[in-house]
Amino acid sequence: MNLLLLEEADFLSADRVVLRDRRLRHMQEVHRCEAGDTLRVGRLGGLLGTACVERLEANEAELSVTFDHEPPAKLPLTLVLALPRPKMLRRVFQTVATMGVPKVILVNSYRVEKSFWQTPFLEPTAIREQLILGLEQARDSVLPEIAIEKRFKPFVEDRLPAIVDGTLGLVGHPGDFPACPRAVTDPVTLAIGPEGGWIPYEVDMLRASGLNPVQLGDRILRVETAVTALLARLF
Repeated sequence: MNLLLLEEADFLSADRVVLRDRRLRHMQEVHRCEAGDTLRVGRLGGLLGTACVERLEANEAELSVTFDHEPPAKLPLTLVLALPRPKMLRRVFQTVATMGVPKVILVNSYRVEKSFWQTPFLEPTAIREQLILGLEQARDSVLPEIAIEKRFKPFVEDRLPAIVDGTLGLVGHPGDFPACPRAVTDPVTLAIGPEGGWIPYEVDMLRASGLNPVQLGDRILRVETAVTALLARLF
């Protein structure tokens, strides 16, 4: 945890907070804090700043806080992602939050198993938990937006073209396609498929909506690896 993220319920006043949960344990066990120590903090959805430990007890810590600078800028990106396997989904949520993705749209695909949509990791509280872990890692305070589209065809035909409009539209897909561009400056809409890849029908529909296929080479990557590799290459 590189940042203590503070929520509205933590505040006693505009400049005082009390912590009693895992953040307190992290202060005690990892930072080994003592009264008078300073820590980096952020207000969820707001500014970053510093905190001074005013009081530290076994079950409670009181901190004085000041906020004076903006969180890091988000990437100019909308990520369209075929729903990964549940265990991988948690890591992907952390990754996109850490790397500064502002919006993720989870979509269905032929190779996405129906059971994946039943995972408890798609519950709002579970999604939020993983996103916060990613924000703490990156010293960011603004949660990404997560949207869910369970019907591939209506989403791609009816809503995706408006999302792609005015952006560089790309779909990551192995094959005889151009290499993924590097260090782009334009806004990007990027679609990444399941581990088995998009089926040809899905690639054709994505192309019709304005996404051009690009590839990273001959190796087939796990979804979490593909997300990291493509974002690092693009930005």
